[in-house]
Amino acid sequence: MNQPRMLLVDASVLPSVFEKVVEAKRLLAVGKVRNLSEAAKAAGISRSALYKYKDYVFMHNENIDENVVTMNTNLVDRPGVLSSLINELSLLGANILTVNQNIPVDGVAPVSISARLGKETQVSQMVSRLESLDGVVEVRILTTR
Repeated sequence: MNQPRMLLVDASVLPSVFEKVVEAKRLLAVGKVRNLSEAAKAAGISRSALYKYKDYVFMHNENIDENVVTMNTNLVDRPGVLSSLINELSLLGANILTVNQNIPVDGVAPVSISARLGKETQVSQMVSRLESLDGVVEVRILTTR
């Protein structure tokens, strides 16, 4: 099977159908419409155009990796600890991308979290705030981008 060839093209030089396909897919993803037929109608394109391009046209987000931090944490195995950590990240303006929690061992659960931080969030400040939470044993930063 051939590898797909990707091109990054300014939308202003493309037929408007491609932007409408992206809009239809967004409407479907956020639940504004129930199916592809409704999405096509709402975006102002034919169902056949949506079916033809839906698997090949995507919105490029150049900021997708900006301000992304991945951390390993150790949390006391107690209800609400992970919830309070996620809430604190939210208060710091972070958008959670992934959360992976393993089975607790010796009363401590290892949790890996990737999040996109707000532009004003300082990683060192975030770590301090997270480590001050009740039940957070340790926060280690693995990567920042």
